[in-house]
Amino acid sequence: MSFANAQQLETYKRNQVFTADKGTLLLMLYEGAIDFLKLAKEYMETGQMGDKGLYISKAHAVIAELSSTLDLEVGGDLPRSLRSLYEFMMDQLMDAHLGNKVQPIDEVIRLLSTLKQGWEGAVAQARREAL
Repeated sequence: MSFANAQQLETYKRNQVFTADKGTLLLMLYEGAIDFLKLAKEYMETGQMGDKGLYISKAHAVIAELSSTLDLEVGGDLPRSLRSLYEFMMDQLMDAHLGNKVQPIDEVIRLLSTLKQGWEGAVAQARREAL
């Protein structure tokens, strides 16, 4: 990819984030964390531990952001349950990083994918109701 094409792609991605509604942004965060973990897993399997650590850290940061933006005053027990789940995921990622274990990464990918799928349904329903 040429430098000009890379710049255009970066501009497109930036515009996509800045113009996204909250539901779309949430889904993008889940997808980003999943993608980071898939890369971390690939790097771990090929022995590129520096890159593995980088992408585990990126996924950890996304999950920490998801956790920190929860409003514990609204939604009953759901935000507290999500916070606990996010903390579990971050602990799993630490275990994966320190122990060079693939299984905890797979578990976090599975959990994030399940949450993303649930939010996709909620976002789609909210959009239908808004019409």
